[in-house]
Amino acid sequence: MNTTTKPESTRERILAVAESIILNNGFSGTSIEDIITQAAITKGGFFYHFNGKRELARALVERYLEQDNRIFEDLFYQADQDSDDPLQQLLGFLDRFADMVENLAETHPGCLVAGFTYESQQLDEEIQELIKQGVLVWRKLFQIRLQRAATQYSLVTDLPITAVADMFTSCVEGGIILSRIFKNNESLVQQVRLYRAFLQLAFVSRSSAAG
Repeated sequence: MNTTTKPESTRERILAVAESIILNNGFSGTSIEDIITQAAITKGGFFYHFNGKRELARALVERYLEQDNRIFEDLFYQADQDSDDPLQQLLGFLDRFADMVENLAETHPGCLVAGFTYESQQLDEEIQELIKQGVLVWRKLFQIRLQRAATQYSLVTDLPITAVADMFTSCVEGGIILSRIFKNNESLVQQVRLYRAFLQLAFVSRSSAAG
């Protein structure tokens, strides 16, 4: 979901360059030679940090998930400072997430997790499981927040709360695809705001639900 950070070391530079190339060319379409050339390092420099593409792929997934989780944690922290109401905290997070995307200087580069999922046949089961667990962390994060809101509001849907939590990931990933197609971030921002609007309609006060 996120964007790359500024490289701070040779290893970080390799990861940042590899992520950028893979998002454009795919994992199978990216060679170690491509990464070495664009990262301006020697072959020995690459293999000092990674013993091959498999180890590189695992490091990329771990880095990507860690960055996303940091972003979510920071945005939720900010939203929590503005309100004690769990629904308003969730809506505030979505406002900040949409604003963050809207203020990106360039079109969102794409989602590494989604890209690797499309090429799952190129990855071993350990990396596939790492991706799955990362997505489950996102589900759990929103599930907890939705459950908190449900203690004060009625959720007007028969769908399980995990499905409502997964809707965030679906909106973001779908929005990223549309933004890549149209070469601007408007679609991604709109999908996040549509999810916010859905939650605002799906949660009603208990007095209104009783009436």
